[in-house]
Amino acid sequence: MAHRRVWQPRFWEHHIRGEEDLGRHLDYIHYNPVKHGYAASPAGWPYSSFARFVRAGVYSEGWGLVPPASLAGMGPE
Repeated sequence: MAHRRVWQPRFWEHHIRGEEDLGRHLDYIHYNPVKHGYAASPAGWPYSSFARFVRAGVYSEGWGLVPPASLAGMGPE
């Protein structure tokens, strides 16, 4: 029987270790389409949960127009 990978190469699982860690990962998820050139801002990516987080008061509408400091050191640049 052939072995198959569960994760894609260069991806890893991560256990969220607290509120600050959760916030950093939410920032990473919401900023990722901007980082890769798919949208000019997190609000511009139609498949994102970003608008829901804005309505909940977690983010301001203009969040992510500049790279967030919270992402420094997270993943490859």
